[in-house]
Amino acid sequence: MPPSDPSSTLSTMLKEMAALQAEAERRQRANRLKFYRPYMRQREFHQAGATFSERLFMAGNQLGKTVAGGAEWAMHLTGRYPDWWDGATFDKPVVLWAGSVTRESTRDNPQRILIGPPAIEEEWGTGFVPADCIKDRTRASGVANMLDSVVVRWGGGGDLQAGESILAFKAYEKGREKWQGPTVDGVWFDEEPPADIYSEGLTRTNNGQRGQFAQQTFTPLLGMSEVVRRFLMPATDDPAAQHRHVTRMTIDDAEHYSPDERAKIIASYQPHEREARAKGLPTLGSGLIFPVAEDEIVVEPFAIPEHWAQIGGMDFGYDHPFGAVKLAHDRDNDVVYVTAEYRKSQATPVVHAAALKPWAAWLPWAWPHDGLRRDKDPSGAEYKELYVAQGLAMLPEKATFEDGGVGVEAGVIDMLDRMQTGRWKVFKTCGFWLEERRTYHRKDGVIVKLNDDVLSASRYAYMMLRHARTKPKPKRQTAFGQGAWMG
Repeated sequence: MPPSDPSSTLSTMLKEMAALQAEAERRQRANRLKFYRPYMRQREFHQAGATFSERLFMAGNQLGKTVAGGAEWAMHLTGRYPDWWDGATFDKPVVLWAGSVTRESTRDNPQRILIGPPAIEEEWGTGFVPADCIKDRTRASGVANMLDSVVVRWGGGGDLQAGESILAFKAYEKGREKWQGPTVDGVWFDEEPPADIYSEGLTRTNNGQRGQFAQQTFTPLLGMSEVVRRFLMPATDDPAAQHRHVTRMTIDDAEHYSPDERAKIIASYQPHEREARAKGLPTLGSGLIFPVAEDEIVVEPFAIPEHWAQIGGMDFGYDHPFGAVKLAHDRDNDVVYVTAEYRKSQATPVVHAAALKPWAAWLPWAWPHDGLRRDKDPSGAEYKELYVAQGLAMLPEKATFEDGGVGVEAGVIDMLDRMQTGRWKVFKTCGFWLEERRTYHRKDGVIVKLNDDVLSASRYAYMMLRHARTKPKPKRQTAFGQGAWMG
């Protein structure tokens, strides 16, 4: 028997290995859902579905928000929930909608993620809905390769004959009327919808298996729109606010980018879009009063040196929140730091003062002109006197600039100048301050006085920065038992 040819044996082995690899890749492509492993923020978004009826995944571009939305929708459509799943579940077939801005964007995003590449029909089944679950499909008219609906075999646990789910695709451009119709179990808005379409789509789920059930996945390029405000700044009398959840994801949370890749991506964006596209933060473009990148003003908290001067500022309010901040002034470098904040609505001066006194008993407090108004209680005391009575060191005069001016524009221009020249910094822990900065804007050239409570408090404190004080030095005992100042 002639000896075997080693090269022939090796060639055969390589062919077999290649065939096995190709088969493994085919199976993975035909069942992408089985191999889905979410990032931390994607997992947070999924988990919230078990508790909240309205969810928003607000993230930068190309960070995986649409992938998360598609993977979850595929689970509900097929009933195939992985062992690690702790989000919302359905125990029978569902009717789900998925939509985007135009029919083309619906085809190229949610349809592609769920079904596969639109232009290659042979690849339909390589999206998150497994190939063996696609039972039937109906094409839409007028847009090449767009689907109108898909019939999906449902059967949690693998019984593909247990039932049929229905997936329908929609587009915002067709108007609100196209979002009216029968009750569905859930609606997925990929890219931000107009407020009326979001409301109409949510209404379609009122009698679904889980009641109202909607998910949104988008980058907030439209700024602080009505839909975004619904989640980030709901009205105080909005009873549905407790049922909404926002998941934020920045480029730093995306595990598929290296640090160098992140830096290159961020640098490629236009400066006024960087916070929205890289961090998922809503901005207002040219209408934003403080159009400065957050990274340029935010710093990690640190202990304030004793020789730095400090001052507090407050903005009175009841129905709209009372706001307060503490500023520290590095006089050597002329840099102002926002180091602490407080914001609360529908509370009395007693409550506010109790929260502020721990900041420092010696801290001087700046206050606005309405501090001279009389309170409506029987005492008739001025607002500022109510805080004096609670032990706060209120400055004797209302907040003004050195020349006696009180203009809002002058204050915000000074603050902006400091931000742009590196002389205004904010502690990372001041979340209310940063939230208000992102939405502080002008309309028709006029500053919109909404959601500006801690910003206004900052402006009053800044106007009175000349009255900031350093921390008093402790007294020491003399030989005669009387106190004397150290130093």
